[in-house]
Amino acid sequence: MKVRSSPDITPDIVCQHGLTLEEYRRIQDLLGRAPNLTELGIFSVMWSEHCSYKSSRYHLKTLPTEGPHVLQGPGENAGVIDIGDGLAVIFKIESHNHPSFIEPHQGAATGVGGILRDIFTMGARPIALLNSLRFGEPDHPRTRFLLNGVVDGISSYGNCTGVPTVGGEIYFDPCYNGNILVNVFCLGLVPSDKIFLGNASGVGNPVIYFGSKTGRDGIHGASMASSEFDDSSEEKRPTVQVGDPFTEKLLIEACLELMKKDWVVGIQDMGAAGLTCSTFEMAGRAGTGIDLDLSRVPRREEGMTPYEILLSESQERMLVVVKKGMEQEALALFRKWDLDAAVVGEVTDKPVVRIFEDGNQVVHLPVELVVDGALDLERPAARPTDLDAINRIDLTEIPEPVRGDEALRKLLASANIASKHWVYEQYDHMVRLNTLGLPGSDAAVLRVKGSKKALAISVDCNSRYCYLDPFYGTQIAVAECVRNIVCSGGTPIGLTNCLNFGNPEKPEIMWQFAQSVAGLGEICRFFDIPVVSGNVSLYNETLGEAIYPTPTVAVVGLLEDRSRHTTQWFKESGHLIGLMGPTLEELGGSEYLSVMSNRVEGKPPHLDQVLERSVHEMCLALISEGLVVSAHDCSEGGLGVALAESCISHPESPRGAELHIESTIRRDACLFGESQSRILVSFPESNREAVEEKARTMKVPFAVIGKVGGNSLVVNINEEEFVREEVSTLKKLWMGALETYVR
Repeated sequence: MKVRSSPDITPDIVCQHGLTLEEYRRIQDLLGRAPNLTELGIFSVMWSEHCSYKSSRYHLKTLPTEGPHVLQGPGENAGVIDIGDGLAVIFKIESHNHPSFIEPHQGAATGVGGILRDIFTMGARPIALLNSLRFGEPDHPRTRFLLNGVVDGISSYGNCTGVPTVGGEIYFDPCYNGNILVNVFCLGLVPSDKIFLGNASGVGNPVIYFGSKTGRDGIHGASMASSEFDDSSEEKRPTVQVGDPFTEKLLIEACLELMKKDWVVGIQDMGAAGLTCSTFEMAGRAGTGIDLDLSRVPRREEGMTPYEILLSESQERMLVVVKKGMEQEALALFRKWDLDAAVVGEVTDKPVVRIFEDGNQVVHLPVELVVDGALDLERPAARPTDLDAINRIDLTEIPEPVRGDEALRKLLASANIASKHWVYEQYDHMVRLNTLGLPGSDAAVLRVKGSKKALAISVDCNSRYCYLDPFYGTQIAVAECVRNIVCSGGTPIGLTNCLNFGNPEKPEIMWQFAQSVAGLGEICRFFDIPVVSGNVSLYNETLGEAIYPTPTVAVVGLLEDRSRHTTQWFKESGHLIGLMGPTLEELGGSEYLSVMSNRVEGKPPHLDQVLERSVHEMCLALISEGLVVSAHDCSEGGLGVALAESCISHPESPRGAELHIESTIRRDACLFGESQSRILVSFPESNREAVEEKARTMKVPFAVIGKVGGNSLVVNINEEEFVREEVSTLKKLWMGALETYVR
């Protein structure tokens, strides 16, 4: 049967589809003919940066993805790790950056919906959401609108589906004024022998569409996500999908019920590139083909063309291959859950996708060409010429304060450090009753029902560090994320990432990306943490101004005994305060330097990987033996902010502390520098000898630096008072600052 032709494809049409003329000639050469317009649309989304990873695949191949407990690494909807007792965790983080900037509520909401589907598509019930959000300056005229819209979108979608949002991070920086970042993480639990994959195997098996009807929303969403912004970005609103969380909830329950049957061969959601992506990818994984009849696809709009049906990114839609003969039972199950459903095709033996409408063949494309045919680009990379100058910092030019009170107050009131309770109180973080403790500690911790186990989850990235040195900045992001896990009592078991960068066609941006991936791979191999899933988001820039490189990482940790779950706040007056790890004279890239001097310069803090690992091991040993009652890592704002947070973050009973610190470096660097590999712990005085012996045995620098108690935070450096602030004052500043920016 002949493929329906289209009017001549002009260079302008090719350009409008985000393809280069070189790519178009490659399509013609490999097909042996010119594609029609619908086929061109398929190539435009499947060969887009968002779907093909054509600029990043070369580097991503170097990441460590295997391990003894890895059941599924990159290549499927999400990664899977065995946690014992017949259970596995499925998790992934993805971006929805461009849609959220254009339409913040729907962009963020559908980002949540998409990541949920990645998880339950594989057979897991989603049990937790986290997010990593980046906005421009708090006083930028658009920031308030974007922040409120994104938070409302995340809240409404997550709350309606009954999946708790249990933590995350929010940062503000001028580099995100024109391009915010919305990265969403989801984790689910599944029996380790009940994992479903997205493949279309079994010749003759029926292909079923189910979920919401197809509309015209989201067309060219994947292509839009693969280009930078300009003055016309507001015109791209039609490319933003519209979500329906109530249908998503029905979809979750229908899928989980379906998977209890012995009917499912393969299943995949319709995310980026919609029906096109699910069809070709499922066939590609199985080495088969699919015949698809578009006239059977449920639609909510009249007169939709094959092009529109195939490229629509309408939400809450799935594609499933079931065993032949089980289609009517499957359709009845979907009708029970009030979902639209129809048999729209079948699996074929030849690795070709043929698509028909009203008996006419409108698409005839080899699966491999569409799925793997995009060029695997080794783009040129060049170190930014101005980086040497940016990395230089002369501390003598930075006045050393006589006292640290003002700096501490300003840091606690800065948007990056202030409490994010205004945000997370809008999220239902306790639904399903798995959450151990309120958001606000180093990591979110969730119990694993039916066992003594718990899961710890954290997301992290300091983009300033990555701007100053993408290799070590990325390594610090991983190290800090792992510290958050161990401070909660967990052992890291796996990592997922969302790599947010500017235009890869610029050698300087490509250098940042390559350095970041190299740093990520090195430290994950050193810590023996597999990278089991991830996402790349490029072209995050507006009018040529790129964001800071932002390789967001999320780490999942396992607590074998959830009774050892530890939080960051001081528990009892009289407890001793100890500091693990060394404090160096480092202020480069710090929040202190930004807040007090409005400078982003220097180099990131030094990271000693061997020491970092030793600190992790010591912290876990202290927690597992019950020797410490709190643990909190030192990150943004350094030791001073870590101390203040440990005093004021207790949900019911804030406590003061008095510190006596010996130091040979500048006092502001001592208190507000961001040296790595440091964890603040508290413990009863009766445990002091055992804690100090553990430090000696494990060769970790350790000092008792103070005691919990009183109503003030008092810090003495070399027997001279440097800070004295009432805890109530600090808490008020910390709790109220963010609201002043966003209301």
